[in-house]
Amino acid sequence: MLQHILTGVLGRFIRQGRLTMMLPDGSTVQLGPPGEAGSAPLAGMHLRTGNAVRRLMLDPALAFGELFMDGELEPLDCTIHDLLRLLTLNQAIAGDPGLGWGLDKLRRLLRRAVQLNPAGRSKRNVAHHYDLNGQLYAFFLDEDRQYSCAYFRTGRESLEEAQRDKKRHIAAKLRLDRPGLEVLDIGCGWGGMALTLARDHGAQVTGITLSEEQLAHARARAEAAGLQDRVKFELMDYRAWDRPVDRIVSVGMVEHVGINHFATYFGTIARHLREDGVALVHGIGRSDGPGATNPWIAKYIFPGGYSPALSEVLPAVEKAGLWATDIEILRLHYARTLAEWRARFLQHREEIKALYDERFCRMFEMYLSGSEFAFRHGGHMNWQIQLARRVDALPLTRDYMLEEEQATAQPRIATRA
Repeated sequence: MLQHILTGVLGRFIRQGRLTMMLPDGSTVQLGPPGEAGSAPLAGMHLRTGNAVRRLMLDPALAFGELFMDGELEPLDCTIHDLLRLLTLNQAIAGDPGLGWGLDKLRRLLRRAVQLNPAGRSKRNVAHHYDLNGQLYAFFLDEDRQYSCAYFRTGRESLEEAQRDKKRHIAAKLRLDRPGLEVLDIGCGWGGMALTLARDHGAQVTGITLSEEQLAHARARAEAAGLQDRVKFELMDYRAWDRPVDRIVSVGMVEHVGINHFATYFGTIARHLREDGVALVHGIGRSDGPGATNPWIAKYIFPGGYSPALSEVLPAVEKAGLWATDIEILRLHYARTLAEWRARFLQHREEIKALYDERFCRMFEMYLSGSEFAFRHGGHMNWQIQLARRVDALPLTRDYMLEEEQATAQPRIATRA
């Protein structure tokens, strides 16, 4: 009975391409429209158990990833990437298929409770993802360990080039127009942004993180680069910062703040920027307005995380008394970034499996592919907001940004055809 209901729902859901589904009893059904609309993309899914059918009916948003991790759901004559491509493309066309709608509605109602991130809980959430074995990230990130959206100026750049361009793009928006400016890097990761601002722009930088793994790596990098006199890294919650600085940069951090804390986050930036200061916040957003974090992502990848729409962020900016002096939307840049990470992850899959296990590898494949398609098909994007306390803190036009980027550009040495 449940098999028939599931195939009926998915049959109406698949409006482009074709899904071959094998059921626990060994029977196979073809789902999708006839003719050209049903020709591509193609993917298959094997539901190996009755439990898999039941769980997909009740809570597909959580169950799909868990069933794949546990081997109860298997791609059929394709990869998990192929399967997710087909499903997310049709979700963009048809909307949610209607399975598990009650739980989805409940999650939206409870999102403020789920995203409550006081300092102690924030540290635990960060440790869940960022205190994994550092070698894992070395396998799939660029050499600078930039774990955020790269900036593809032409689309032909290597990952290393695109990440360097991202840092240069952000530095230009910070307007580091004189040496010795004091910069606070909120959510500094493994230190790449802070080290770049100190080495290439003469800034005095303090990077703060809640990840002990990242802190140790960043400090080691500063020492190896001989930049200890210009860069410091501290294990600190952003709410504990207590002195003014000239510039604030925060890349990939706002997604971990939680909807309850946007006023505190932007209020912290406002209070600690000097009167003529400038800040740049780079975050993941959504084009279709407020939503809720996918429950599988919230459970296994980023607990407490939420990617906010600009409509949720700008009221907090206004309340903090900040000028939003520039807003840029980066649309497909993160999809390209994630595709690069996924390719590198797959190149090192056996080594990563030796670090962890097969279930972990499946989890990460699901995360990287699903995230890529959230940016290709699901309305996710990145935004960068430049902020200032004073209306006249920056030049009248944006020309200075381009001029600074061009002045610090490096020769293109690894551009791919």
